[in-house]
Amino acid sequence: MRKALKRLRKACASAAHLLITDEEGVGVVEIILILVVLISLVVIFKSQVTQIVKDVLSRAAKDAKGV
Repeated sequence: MRKALKRLRKACASAAHLLITDEEGVGVVEIILILVVLISLVVIFKSQVTQIVKDVLSRAAKDAKGV
């Protein structure tokens, strides 16, 4: 059991080392940071965004009735 745990620990350590030293993951981190900023902006301006969406949908409904 201890040998299996040691092997698992070594495998996890080497996988973590590969993830840390791998530079291809930089793009993923950038995308995650951009998403965090966008979500934060939506949360901050939630009422304004909600009002804009409601206005657009009501205009679309009015225009659809006219057709």
